Amino acid sequence: MDKKGVGITITQHLLMEERQNPEATGAFTYLLNELIVAAKVISWEVNKAGLGDILGSTGEINVQQERVQKLDVFSNRVIIERMQHIGQLCCMGSEEVAELIDIPSQYPKGNYILLFDPLDGSSNIDVNVSIGTIFGIYRKVSDETDVDFLLTDALQPGIKQVAAGYFIYGSSTIMVYTTGNGVNGFTLYPSVGEFLLSHENIRIPEKGKIYSLNEGNYQYWDEDTKALVDYFKQKDKTTGRPYTSRYVGSLVADFHRNLLKGGIFMYPADLKDPKKPTGKLRLMVEANPLAMVVREAGGYASDGKGPILEIQPTDLHQRVPLYIGSKEDVETAEAFLSGERRV
Repeated sequence: MDKKGVGITITQHLLMEERQNPEATGAFTYLLNELIVAAKVISWEVNKAGLGDILGSTGEINVQQERVQKLDVFSNRVIIERMQHIGQLCCMGSEEVAELIDIPSQYPKGNYILLFDPLDGSSNIDVNVSIGTIFGIYRKVSDETDVDFLLTDALQPGIKQVAAGYFIYGSSTIMVYTTGNGVNGFTLYPSVGEFLLSHENIRIPEKGKIYSLNEGNYQYWDEDTKALVDYFKQKDKTTGRPYTSRYVGSLVADFHRNLLKGGIFMYPADLKDPKKPTGKLRLMVEANPLAMVVREAGGYASDGKGPILEIQPTDLHQRVPLYIGSKEDVETAEAFLSGERRV
């Protein structure tokens, strides 16, 4: 932590941002503060996971057809219960829940929509790999209050997010977020129970030295994708190749490393199921929030054809390919995937 950032809490930082916005009412700051409280609870549970009956699978399969972990259930419940009473949300959307989540009638409703992945990378829980919570926040655009008619409000392009970020639970717990005015990171100091500014005005390098993806899927990729990966692996001093391969298999962990060090994370579409040649990652709760963060840090996120943030979503659980990181590296990926470039 640099000297300039010592002592600045996340709450102070939010209030400073609020004072710079003449239209601010305090509602948004309250919303983020409550989300931070939820993350503290999750962080505490993650850190003591090996000491209690919280590791392992519940035996259930979620809407994404993935095995549900006990910590998934816990994290999802904590966020929903913490956020539903604050009076700032009209609805929520979670990776773990098929439909939009209504705000119970005993609580007031607000003008924001929270979309989140409660515990990204949860398949790595049992082996103590860093995991995280990803979130994006939108403003409601209609006058509707019934959750049955709010799907259109939720399905806005990522460019419409008013805030996005993530919490990463690793050797330390860190929150990285943006409200469209740069990207800052805060580290949780357990002794005082506060997030303190530790990564001020994060900027991702224009070009990196790291590529991150699951090369075990190589045989399922099309020729353009194979050519792209081969390019990053080839030796060429003039372009700084070969790149170093770094892949954890936890999106939030891979993204966080590359955000700080530079590079590109890739999850291409594959042909494991020829009837569904789409990506694996979720547009609304993974790709869009991280795309906003990386853009505000000077980077870029693409589906291989164009900006992730400009995609008009059609489904709450829509999946997309994702290429995200240093701007030059992602633009290189687009050139290969369009067929305009070969090794």
